[in-house]
Amino acid sequence: MIGILLAAGASRRLGRPKQTLPFGDTSLLGWTLRHVEASSLDRVVLVLGAAADEITAGLAVGRAEVVHNDAHETGSASSLQAGLDAAGDDADAVMILLGDMPGVDAAAIDEVRRSWEQDQPWAAMTSYRDARGHPLVLSAAAFPALRELRGDGAVWKLLASHPDAVAAIPVDRDLPPDIDTWTDYQAALPDPYSRVRTL
Repeated sequence: MIGILLAAGASRRLGRPKQTLPFGDTSLLGWTLRHVEASSLDRVVLVLGAAADEITAGLAVGRAEVVHNDAHETGSASSLQAGLDAAGDDADAVMILLGDMPGVDAAAIDEVRRSWEQDQPWAAMTSYRDARGHPLVLSAAAFPALRELRGDGAVWKLLASHPDAVAAIPVDRDLPPDIDTWTDYQAALPDPYSRVRTL
């Protein structure tokens, strides 16, 4: 199983690259990447796009392969396809992760992987106590459909169009928030780093 960590967005709502926001002893993306690299995923592909040079300047990349999506402005589907190209067609499945969800840690990633491997459904989404969300897992059988996607939110539309083929993997915790605004960022800061920061 290959992890595709999507971090190519331009952070328009926040007004600066959220990937570079201080988070703990690293950046927001650095925190997320650390957990993904610490997981049991066989390989990790990190997809960057907007402000890639600024993001990588302060990013400690371990075992992840970094790929650049020059078409990131067309939507997240293009970043997913860039990651899929790097993953290759011999993968059993890909796990889709978001660079702005620092609450998805290595333990959650490994739990989702173990559950998916029991039955290996066409696709799976993580079912938290209060909502469903990422990580998402798509089997190799779904790769052709992934390559046809366009724009933002396309993966969710794909899953909605195949309800009988999508498993829900329960994880006993609340849905980790994604960071889209300054308020989101302040609320997500880990202790003892939760003091108010300024842009």
